[in-house]
Amino acid sequence: QLHLVESGGGFVQPGGSLTLSCTASELNLNGLAIGWFRQALGKEREGVSCITSYDDSTVYADSVKGRFTISRDHSKNTVYLQMNNLKADDTGVYYCTASKIGSRNPDYWGQGTQVTVSS
Repeated sequence: QLHLVESGGGFVQPGGSLTLSCTASELNLNGLAIGWFRQALGKEREGVSCITSYDDSTVYADSVKGRFTISRDHSKNTVYLQMNNLKADDTGVYYCTASKIGSRNPDYWGQGTQVTVSS
């Protein structure tokens, strides 16, 4: 079973930055679309960003456009989510997902990493 591993979460003050990483040892992520979701306490899970498998095109939720950047390092089999100018509303558990070509929904999920933005 594929295990996605997220890292990089933590506590940061508003306006600060964090970089999340997503990697997997059992599978080449370069052939998969990788996404980031988040879920705040008491709220529904929402999609944050994704990067395609074929040309590394990126998509962002309106709430993070201009502040978050998703990228892929093919040599390290790792996808990153650079988060700048963080706000309290960005607080939540962030999940990395991987989707095979043609999948409508993620095929694999990580266990999540907590991001807390607070003064």
